[in-house]
Order: sequence, then structure tokens, then C-alpha cells
Amino acid sequence: MIVIDNQPSRVSVSVFGEFTLADYKEFEEVVNYKVKFEGPVDLYFDLTQMADLTLDVAWEEIKFSRAHANDFKRVAVVTDSQWVTWSAWLSQTFVNADVEVFDNAAEAQDWLLVEA
Repeated sequence: MIVIDNQPSRVSVSVFGEFTLADYKEFEEVVNYKVKFEGPVDLYFDLTQMADLTLDVAWEEIKFSRAHANDFKRVAVVTDSQWVTWSAWLSQTFVNADVEVFDNAAEAQDWLLVEA
């Protein structure tokens, strides 16, 4: 399950439990709308409560990142998972954005505010 908070120039996503393809498609819709009407946006992902993600989500994330290489300014990922950290760094190769991984939500949010 995901919770999306749509803010000016930012999309914040929190994942709870399994991150499914349906969840990712919901995220994509919000981002596509924001980018169409606002231009490049910041992304904030809180993945601390994510239990797992399906393989199709991982594949969709790669395709989406490649298709939106210039649509993100900064991406903050909050996680304590080494796998998610590695995945975030891999995604950075597909997007022209600053990608940072944090183990603390407040630090990630502060980073997005300070750099704005």
C-alpha cells in the first residue's frame, strides 16, 4: 500500500507492506500529471515500512526512470535496507537528478528544503 502526498513541486510517497505494480502505477500517474503542469519535481520516498516489492515493480521503476530522465530535480529515499540503497544508486544512472539515501526521514525532508 502507498500513501501519496502531492505538494507544490514535490511528490512524497510512503510505502507500507508490499509495494505492488498497482501502487507503482498510481505513483506514475501523479508524477506524470505534476511534470506535465509544473515541470521537474522533487521526489521523497519513505520506504522504512516497506516489507517487500514485486519484481514487476523493480522492472517498472527502471523503465519509468529511463523515460523520465530529466523530470526530477532531487530524489530523497529514506530506508534502512541495503538492497533499496543499492537500487536507488542504480536508478541514479538513469536520471539527471540528485539522488540521496537517508536513514532518517527528518534529514531527508530537511535536505529537500535546504536545496530548494
